[in-house]
Amino acid sequence: MKIVVLDGYTENPGDLSWGELEKLGELTVYDRTSLTDEEEIISRIGDAEVVFTNKTPISRHVIESCPSMKFISVLATGYNIVDYNYAKEKGIPVTNVPTYGTDAVGQFAIALLLEICHHVAHHSEAVHQGRWETNPDWCFWDYPLIELAGKTMGIIGFGRIGQKTGAIAKAIGMKILAYDHHETETGKAIGEYVDLDRLLAESDVIALHCPLFPDTEGIINKETIAKMKDGVIILNNSRGPLVVEQDLADALNSGKVYAAGLDVVSTEPIKGDNPLLKAKNCIITPHISWAPKESRQRIMDCAVENVKAYLGGNPVNVVNK
Repeated sequence: MKIVVLDGYTENPGDLSWGELEKLGELTVYDRTSLTDEEEIISRIGDAEVVFTNKTPISRHVIESCPSMKFISVLATGYNIVDYNYAKEKGIPVTNVPTYGTDAVGQFAIALLLEICHHVAHHSEAVHQGRWETNPDWCFWDYPLIELAGKTMGIIGFGRIGQKTGAIAKAIGMKILAYDHHETETGKAIGEYVDLDRLLAESDVIALHCPLFPDTEGIINKETIAKMKDGVIILNNSRGPLVVEQDLADALNSGKVYAAGLDVVSTEPIKGDNPLLKAKNCIITPHISWAPKESRQRIMDCAVENVKAYLGGNPVNVVNK
């Protein structure tokens, strides 16, 4: 059996092993494959039966052109880069990795928040530049320092990751408000479920942890921002299109929004004309919430199990049953 990984570098830049996949068949791993050149994608899949992708799209045309392909595995949770409906028509299971980064993504959301509140990296750099050594006072700070205990975090999307973020924020001493269409007992133990308007009005910090659906696209926009407290902090390490970026940039520049911590943007990699690049007090990281080695190892382990289950005749984590 031939197995192809189309874009393995971000999953495994060299600190993990493909060894378990190699045990299952003749494995070819490409670090990167063009996201736009379908002929390159088709050529690299060739006569492989099992195909892994992270962000390389597998379209209807690619599926039609690769008749040997019998199984597609996405090395991530999101699977919109595969035409999974057409794959279903062709009898090809498409699988994903549904839970691997809950702890890492929740931790990263709080890391963004703490950086906004303390600007640790900036002040460390200032010390290394000699500014403390030459300072007339025994300490200094260049930004307001913010204590989170007693403040309210509103979390839009209160599934596994939202609840993990909420649990950490609650441990810091924050009050948690949650907006989600589905209430759970585990969620109720962490925070209070409220409607969106109340969450917007009462939250000092708003964290986005919802999926990207038509009803959540652009959920942060000039109308919803207008309902927020002056000086609110916004966090997004879920999906970039949840935010209307020009509206957020305008709110940051006006001071309506005090700061934003973002690990995702609407187009990735980010484009040079993204208005958030020049917005005030906006931290942007390159979509790395998911990327600790421990999380990537879980992706690898699940991907291997997905193939084994397929070979055993009982595929799991199938998104196009």
